[in-house]
Amino acid sequence: MPQTSTPTPRIPADLLPRDGRFGSGPAKIRPEALAALAASGVDVMGTSHRQAPVRSLVGRVREGVSELFSLPEGYEVLLANGGSTFFWDVAVSSLIRQRSSHASFGEFGAKFAAASAAAPHLDDPVVATAESGASCLPAPHPEADVYAWAHNETSTGAMASANRIHGDEVTPDALMVVDATSAAAGLPVDIGETDLYYFAPQKGLGSDGGLWLATASPAAIERIEEITATDRWIPASLALEHVLTNSRANQTLNTPAIATLFLMANQLDWINESGGLEFSAGRSAESARRLYGWADAHELASPMVSDPQTRSAVVATIDFEQSVDAKALAATLRANGILDTEPYRKLGRNQLRIAMYPTVDPDDVTALTECIDWLLNRQS
Repeated sequence: MPQTSTPTPRIPADLLPRDGRFGSGPAKIRPEALAALAASGVDVMGTSHRQAPVRSLVGRVREGVSELFSLPEGYEVLLANGGSTFFWDVAVSSLIRQRSSHASFGEFGAKFAAASAAAPHLDDPVVATAESGASCLPAPHPEADVYAWAHNETSTGAMASANRIHGDEVTPDALMVVDATSAAAGLPVDIGETDLYYFAPQKGLGSDGGLWLATASPAAIERIEEITATDRWIPASLALEHVLTNSRANQTLNTPAIATLFLMANQLDWINESGGLEFSAGRSAESARRLYGWADAHELASPMVSDPQTRSAVVATIDFEQSVDAKALAATLRANGILDTEPYRKLGRNQLRIAMYPTVDPDDVTALTECIDWLLNRQS
């Protein structure tokens, strides 16, 4: 007898979210931003990045970031080609003086620590670790001149403080370098507690990939100038000296992804005109309240991050009981237009991973939980 496949359940249309994009990155881009690009992108797309239209766009992005984070006096916005992963090589080449101290509680923190450990010109880094679902901070060390950790781990949905590391063993000129790849615009932050708060635009900044940005303190700028003056060989693409010079001129060393800049500028305008970081982080916090509240009360689901204080407000990892096939659940959601809820590939857990960036409407998060309930009730 020929085998017949089971039809994919069709979730009732009135339950579906208005926008089914819940990817942790690349993440949802607002339709309004895409429409704006289609309507006016001809003004900048396909033109020289050294000329006024594109440089004005870069300036708009830098000003938007400065406004979003209420930059303290003396801080500057840097940007360059490549994403956050590229920035680790930049930091290893032209920011870390001799030794760094890292927190590793997810994929991003671990990879930055590994990049530092592999650098032949640096001493072995100090690495504090925490198991998946928990978070930690870098350990104070008298020889550490850079402290590096993630504000939010996209892989696990664990969140850490972005406050300056203190202690008798922390030297006065040590830099606080915080990865904000999935935190930027979605989590509250006091930029004055950091020296470099760096991120890529394809998550909370509602854009595409191809760039990294950072807010840099006067101390970070001084460190860039200090290392530039040494005899250390630094490839041009990894030299923060070039990033600093070009950013101040509202341009990049090499040709940037102009559509990415356009979409990011539109997102920054939307956030800043709507109330700034309080508005955007508030949207994520409301989505998180709804999603974690649902999971905490559910008999088949629970947040992977057990401590409510370290549960991410921008990326949630929701574990399911073994009676639920989370992989099949994600596939069924995808077939119904609810996208990218699959877990981080290396965790190997029976879970869904759901982004709650500012672009995601909290009402769509509620609709997602109702769709999951509909599928689970149909299974039982």
